[in-house]
Amino acid sequence: MPAAPDLSGRTAVVTGASSGIGRAIALALGRAGAHVFLAGRSQAPMDETRKEIREAGGQADAVVLDVRDVEALRGLVERAVQDTGRLDVMVNNAGLSYPGDIADADPEHWREMLEVNVLSLLVGSQAAIRAMRAAGNGGHLVNISSIAAHRRDSGVYGATKHAVNCISASLRLELEDDDIRVVTIMPGAIATNFARNFDPAFLKGLAATAGVADFEPQAGEKLPDEVLDRIQPIMEKLLSKPEDVADTVLYAISLPQTVNIEELVVRPAKALAL
Repeated sequence: MPAAPDLSGRTAVVTGASSGIGRAIALALGRAGAHVFLAGRSQAPMDETRKEIREAGGQADAVVLDVRDVEALRGLVERAVQDTGRLDVMVNNAGLSYPGDIADADPEHWREMLEVNVLSLLVGSQAAIRAMRAAGNGGHLVNISSIAAHRRDSGVYGATKHAVNCISASLRLELEDDDIRVVTIMPGAIATNFARNFDPAFLKGLAATAGVADFEPQAGEKLPDEVLDRIQPIMEKLLSKPEDVADTVLYAISLPQTVNIEELVVRPAKALAL
């Protein structure tokens, strides 16, 4: 990755910034000089990220919210504009997955995936577009999708990511004359706590491969940092780092507005079937 762009004077909002990809993106934007507004469900990790950004000379604010709350999400974007006078980058990153067979699934899990992965992205995009139009400086919508959107049989989670790609393509056409670029980034397998909803047996096997023999994962629980840290170096050919996605975001938003980067796939060197 080339040297990070200078984003001084720019404002960015990142959803799902408590951990994983969202945290890495927020850190990268903040270290590059942007004033970053982090949104997530956990205050403590966002406070730590905010501290790291400020120590690096950047500016950051952290807001605890549920992206399914339409007014709260709109309010976050409005606050960013009120505090800085502009919005340059909106990263719709918040997402979750409940893998499993459709025949045996809990419909409430479907509802949560649709609301978080799709509806919140629509609300965030709409709020960001209005803010960017009002500021008159253009900007970037960065929508974090998944390589699951390339598969026809990727279940309900994959269906939400197909929707993300469809929405992004539609917005791209709508906004061609607004100087607002829409970038869809599709990560492959990433070493993050997104994996908390994978089958515990799969996670136990993965941890054992990484040398963590006494790990007993529970469905829905966060993976301990020790496990994530041990998995990444050993599984680097199978699992990309959150920072790889963050670097991709920096690349996409650093290009001139005359360049329209539509979609980017970020995946490890070797495909991991999940």
